[in-house]
Amino acid sequence: MCTYLTVKDSVDGSAKGPNGSWFHVTDVTVYFDHPVHAMAAHTLNIDFTDPAKGPSARVALELTATSARALVAAIQEALAAVPEDLLTSN
Repeated sequence: MCTYLTVKDSVDGSAKGPNGSWFHVTDVTVYFDHPVHAMAAHTLNIDFTDPAKGPSARVALELTATSARALVAAIQEALAAVPEDLLTSN
């Protein structure tokens, strides 16, 4: 079942696009819905974009719920191992 809940937020990072070039990403959209490509009934979909550069500045992920939870845990584990001064420096 689709939740129709869409979470949008700002991010600051880079992504490698379909043409192999890197671009700055400024926005992320996360939602649970039917995938376009993944072989699952529903997936957690994550879109990283830079709207100022148009629709081609987009990287999309479609993850099963189990894979999405594993990704969250991996991110938390990786960040927990980083010294605090590295997390706050830009």
